[in-house]
Amino acid sequence: MQSIDVLIIGAGAAGLMCGISAAERGRQTMIIDHANKVGKKILMSGGGRCNFTNYFTEPTNYLSHNEHFCKSALSRYTQWDFIALVEKHNIPYHEKKLGQLFCNNKAKDIVNMLLSECEERGAEVRIKCSVESIKKTDKGFIVSTNQGKWQCQSLVIATGGLSIPTMGATSFGYDIARQFGLKIYPTWAALVPFTLNPKMLEDFNGLSGVSTDALVACNGQSFRENILFTHRGLSGPAILQISSYWQPGDTLEINLFPDINLFEQLKQWQQQKPKSQLNTLLAEQLTKNLADRLSQLWFAEIAHNNIADISFEQLQQIAKQFQHWQLKPTGTEGYRTAEVTMGGVDTDEISSKTFEAKKVKGLYFIGEVLDVTGHLGGFNFQWAWASGYCAGQYV
Repeated sequence: MQSIDVLIIGAGAAGLMCGISAAERGRQTMIIDHANKVGKKILMSGGGRCNFTNYFTEPTNYLSHNEHFCKSALSRYTQWDFIALVEKHNIPYHEKKLGQLFCNNKAKDIVNMLLSECEERGAEVRIKCSVESIKKTDKGFIVSTNQGKWQCQSLVIATGGLSIPTMGATSFGYDIARQFGLKIYPTWAALVPFTLNPKMLEDFNGLSGVSTDALVACNGQSFRENILFTHRGLSGPAILQISSYWQPGDTLEINLFPDINLFEQLKQWQQQKPKSQLNTLLAEQLTKNLADRLSQLWFAEIAHNNIADISFEQLQQIAKQFQHWQLKPTGTEGYRTAEVTMGGVDTDEISSKTFEAKKVKGLYFIGEVLDVTGHLGGFNFQWAWASGYCAGQYV
């Protein structure tokens, strides 16, 4: 049995950053992962280009039962710190929109950067290493794996949530928290597309792949970005964002004309373009396909009428439908396609300064396994970097 200072389970974003941070302090550090490759989620993120952080990272971009927990780590390791690391390695990047930063080339640049930092500081990384048992001792922990046993003073759980099981996601982190008596909030899929009932899917048949700018609201929260019609329901950035605030049975409100007062615009069109058809005018903002389908679906009897022949009362109904569209999803696509997992290890069990479990000396939890979930746009990676770095300063 080998003795080391720090054993980190999970070679993803948080685990690798924690390893770098700990090894930099001279701690003998080992990072293990059951997968056959390091940083699988990093590699697939951002369409293969990794949306690695966001210029506008703030605590308000995170959901947790304790909204204050994330503040300490985010202030001690900021987006600017990670950007400096990216620049140190001469990785070209760009802002796509809304402060979202992506690699110009491939996400592999970020993984290679993290592995290079680990190597430079002497943090060892092992893959295909599955944990069989963990036992607490007077000197720390004994971790048995398929590659042997380690005794460590500090044990870090960086195994993420349940999202995208095909990437190797499991309940391991929650199981360990339970083993040591830590409270866990129920988990569910977030940043995930919605599914719709068969009738609605039939209504929207032919719209799969069509995208449009919209304001989507639910439970007092709203997001303005594109929505995307799919063969299962609705996706796109605005939908993924609002999914974190949606609960089964909730209704979404969608504004398909977020920049204008549609009723006033329709009245104006009556004056300026009296012989234009309703669906043609709506297509100036929406795509032709979408304008045709929705106006036919909601206002079949007047969709092809000249706008001059439509009453004020009907114009009000049209404006209300397109700007306050009420839609009740049947559910979400679940962990299969979810970007993150909501819920997790109760942050009240964990020190916001060190990330050590308050009841279990030497046991640390970082990253997505905790009850901290970021918005879409690089915020979850920034939480991984920040929590990993800060824990690494104390393990």
